[in-house]
Amino acid sequence: MDMKGAYSVVLVGSALWTKERNIEAEPSSSSSSCAIQHTTGQDRCLQAHSVETLQPTTTLIKHSSKLVTQTCHTAPFSFTSMLLVLFLLVAFAPGLLSSLPIASESGHRPPANQTFRPGGEEVQNLKRVRSYLSKINKPAVKTIQSPDGDVIDCVLSHLQPAFDHPELKGQKPLGLPERPKSHNSTDTVEETYQLWSESGEACPEGTVPIRRTTEKDILRASSVQRFGRKLARRHVRRDSSGSGHEHAVVFVNGDQYYGAKASINVWAPRVTDQYEFSLSQIWVISGTFGNDLNTIEAGWQVSPELYGDNYPRFFTYWTTDAYQATGCYNLLCSGFVQTNNKIAIGAAISPRSSSNGRQFDIGLMVWKDPKHGHWWLQFGNGLLVGYWPAFLFSHLRSHASMVQFGGEIVNSRSRGYHTSTQMGSGQFAEAGFGKASYFRNLQVVDWDNNLLPLNNLHLTADHPNCYDIRQGRNNVWGTYFYYGGPGRNVRCP
Repeated sequence: MDMKGAYSVVLVGSALWTKERNIEAEPSSSSSSCAIQHTTGQDRCLQAHSVETLQPTTTLIKHSSKLVTQTCHTAPFSFTSMLLVLFLLVAFAPGLLSSLPIASESGHRPPANQTFRPGGEEVQNLKRVRSYLSKINKPAVKTIQSPDGDVIDCVLSHLQPAFDHPELKGQKPLGLPERPKSHNSTDTVEETYQLWSESGEACPEGTVPIRRTTEKDILRASSVQRFGRKLARRHVRRDSSGSGHEHAVVFVNGDQYYGAKASINVWAPRVTDQYEFSLSQIWVISGTFGNDLNTIEAGWQVSPELYGDNYPRFFTYWTTDAYQATGCYNLLCSGFVQTNNKIAIGAAISPRSSSNGRQFDIGLMVWKDPKHGHWWLQFGNGLLVGYWPAFLFSHLRSHASMVQFGGEIVNSRSRGYHTSTQMGSGQFAEAGFGKASYFRNLQVVDWDNNLLPLNNLHLTADHPNCYDIRQGRNNVWGTYFYYGGPGRNVRCP
């Protein structure tokens, strides 16, 4: 997700300003290279290194000299009186100077009562932002305030964003799918849920909880069109030096896959740049790694740009054209149909794991329902979150050709060297349980809707000196792996 060109629009007084990242402001023309300071009814244009700003001082002193000379000829006075006049000039001259408007480099003074008004482009952008907000934020029957500052809206199921899609208009969510048949596995690590529901508040039956999108959320993105979307790139599992994405993942390919399942350890890795992220997820993939790539993705991520904080958040994603024009995160476009009133996609996960402390993970499963062909998502111990309708996809309409598990970060090199953004827990895989992050009980779904252990597993780490991965297997965790790293270090400059 290349973050180049990201900008934000902020309100300063009555003025609307646009700031572009990584671009230093060039000196502007003489009349505009000043900052407006509002003082007692007047505007002052402050100039750095301007010789002409001394002119009003010189003028005032000459005028004062004439005044003193005239006084000497018309009315003689004592030496004491002269000292008094000089004292008054020294005392009050700075005040007089400060009340005079200072000339700009062009010699022109700013007109009185000057104000800045937002330009046409900024006004249009703000209109687009508010239009998008009115479309994506649906009327709520109940609103819940989360401790992390999020607002969760309880929206009637049939009014959620998915049903803005032309092929879903007027419909309602489907009934329960046929779940994959599985062998029993022992869960020894506690599951984790979401921060907004810890108070005991819940959305009523017949509604779905949706994290409210704010104006600030959108203004952190490069544009309204790119908000909630990954930037187009050709490579998903291999590093692309152009995009700055780095991975430590395991994957299987060479067969037909109808789903995937894993439990993912949850941490809060440090993300050192607003336009970077750190995530841990499952990818269900089909098509080529060109323009026709189809993916379904689910996991947790820390993304200051998307959410405005550093909390790990449950997220989903989908695309049918390699992240070019289709798909989005969470419920930020029409596509994913939510059916659960207990899980808010995009909301913060709580609690999180700590080094040498208690470990928490989330169980996720994505699979293709044999009855209707839609791709369903399960969270935790059997909670059905919702589904991606089959018509959204081309290649995934039938099956997946690859399944991938692991971590991904963005390395923007904004300081000229490798980022210190962490993957997983921020520890390398060799640190093991309680320190390094893990995936456990990795499985895939076959053509007959059976959950099976992985065979012919491949491991890859784009930059193992920055982030690495180690696989294992036992009777309790089945197929598992540890992964992650700190990013920049002596071996990762």
